[in-house]
Formats: sequence, structure tokens, C-alpha cells
Amino acid sequence: MRSNTLKIAPSILSADFGNFERDVKRLEAAGADYIHVDIMDGHFVENISFGADVVKAIRPATKCLLDCHLMVENPEKYVSAFAQAGADSLSIHVEATSHIHGALQKIRAAGLRSSVVINPGTDVSSIKHVLGLVDMVLVMTVNPGFGGQKFLPECLEKVRELAEIREFRGLDFEIEVDGGVDDETIVACRAAGADVFVAGSYVFNGDVAENIATLREKLA
Repeated sequence: MRSNTLKIAPSILSADFGNFERDVKRLEAAGADYIHVDIMDGHFVENISFGADVVKAIRPATKCLLDCHLMVENPEKYVSAFAQAGADSLSIHVEATSHIHGALQKIRAAGLRSSVVINPGTDVSSIKHVLGLVDMVLVMTVNPGFGGQKFLPECLEKVRELAEIREFRGLDFEIEVDGGVDDETIVACRAAGADVFVAGSYVFNGDVAENIATLREKLA
């Protein structure tokens, strides 16, 4: 269920892999709303990150919503594992499965928030038929796989389109943006209609609390 609160979701892909517990606690103390966890399989994207075991390990360290982004082929195979690990929300790519409708239903049946993701080269029309099944739509504002990439402003048109569809159809999903979000691009994302802002490199480059506070100020 969407609230009127704009949310900051730092990505732990930019955290210290040897100190996840410490960094997750820092994020929560600094006022993060969601903890964004990027799961990569080396097939759907070139990079390999981590899996359900890492989610299980960090779950006791935070009360924040664990926003798990599955950049993996056939994500429906892993719903149960992530549910058992303590994930709160699963985001799956429409490009990664032949059965997006069934995969989203499976996520909901597991008691998790469901989210569908579109890559920069994917049109909103590819997910219009499942918007009634999701709690969130994630618009990638970089090509998925690696942190630290440059924001793609052309993706904002999809955010605007989704915001218009949401209002026209009376739907209640959140719109999340992920990739190249910093203290400048977050302003444009909000203006386009986004509600949830994933930031990794920006948050962890320097003082985490100060950087999150700056992002929050930009959303005020």
C-alpha cells in the first residue's frame, strides 16, 4: 500500500561486504526507509553479488524493509528461499521470466510485497497488464549489473508515464528509481513522480548519515 511518504532506499551493493551488519545498522540509524539488496546471478546481468543467505544474515540487524532486487533469470525459482530468509519485498524483471504474471502471484502468495522491474530499454507497455498485481514498479535509470553508473535522464519519461497510469486507473503502487541517484538527480526523479529512491554510491561515498540527510532535504 502506497503512503504519501517519500522513501530513501540505500543499496548495500556499495557497502563494505566484510561489515554488512555494521553498515546496515548505520543506514537504519541514519533514517533509511528501505534497505535495497541487489541480487545478481552472472547470467541475467554480468555481475555476481550475493543470495538469500546474505539476506538471512542481515535480517536480524535491521527493522527496515528489506527491498530485494532480483537481477536473475527465472526469478520465480527463488521466491521461497528469499521469503524464508526474511525478505519483505521482491522486485523481479519482466525481461527475466516468461511467466511474469505467475511469478508475481507467487511472490504475493509467499506473503511478500511484489514489484516488477523494467530496464532502460524496456517500454512501460510491457508491464501494463500486471500493474494491478504489484505494490511497486522499479524503473532502472542505469543498465543493471554494476553500481556507480551515470544516470539516464531519458528513463524519467517512463516514471511520468507510470505516474499518469497510476492516477488514471486508481492504482496504488509505488514507483522506485534505481541507478545514478544523487543529490541532483533525485530532484528530477521526484518531479517525474517517483516515490522510492535507491542510492548506493552516493550514500556510501563519505558520511552515510550526512548523505542520507542531504537526499532527504532535496525531497522536502
